[in-house]
Amino acid sequence: MIDQAQAESRLKNRLERWAKLSLLPPVGAALVWGIAATMRQETRGHEEVDALYRSGGHIILAFWHAQQLMIPTGYRGMGAQVLISQHGDGEIIARIIARFGHQAVRGSSTRGGAGALRALIKLGRAGQDLVVTPDGPKGPREVAKLGVVQLAKATGLPIVPLAFACSAKQRFSSWDRFMVPYPFSRGLFLYGKSIFVSREDDDLALEAHRLLLETELNRLTEEAERTVARTTENSTLHM
Repeated sequence: MIDQAQAESRLKNRLERWAKLSLLPPVGAALVWGIAATMRQETRGHEEVDALYRSGGHIILAFWHAQQLMIPTGYRGMGAQVLISQHGDGEIIARIIARFGHQAVRGSSTRGGAGALRALIKLGRAGQDLVVTPDGPKGPREVAKLGVVQLAKATGLPIVPLAFACSAKQRFSSWDRFMVPYPFSRGLFLYGKSIFVSREDDDLALEAHRLLLETELNRLTEEAERTVARTTENSTLHM
């Protein structure tokens, strides 16, 4: 009886895992594209990153964890290597981003971090865009970790900050207050100035770059939210 119960439990777990990995990724990708298709989205501040791409350059794209859902529709490159947690749900996210032409590097500051950092350094030096959430995977919310700056130092790639805001959204009670835009809302991707880190920078300089990134991401987020709110208000007044 115990063996049968264990077998049934293992079968149930396998079926649940199959359902998650087979069904959720296409549904998740379709959700992102579906929301984006209904939204009035705008991108600002992208001139510098576009110039980098035209010159054959590559970047480290950085944004806050809560804003990640719609980032694939605002990314301007040809495909990136994305740092994703080794947590179980990370495989679902990895399969979703694959449908947008990106590949996952699994690891985080709490698990598999050293190996992931080495892999990202190798990929960055080989001419790949890298994507990170500086406050992930578990926070503190909107506080940048030093890892992204160390990655920039090791690869020579500039860090490009990006913020996303929308006029109507659902905020979840997770540590990052994860954001899902409502269909037919107004959205704004706001790119900031690139942050270049020298390979000669010492610990004090690296901390200064970390603080600069954190400050810039928070500034961009506030500016994007104000812009979306003002644009939405003006649109309503002129209806």
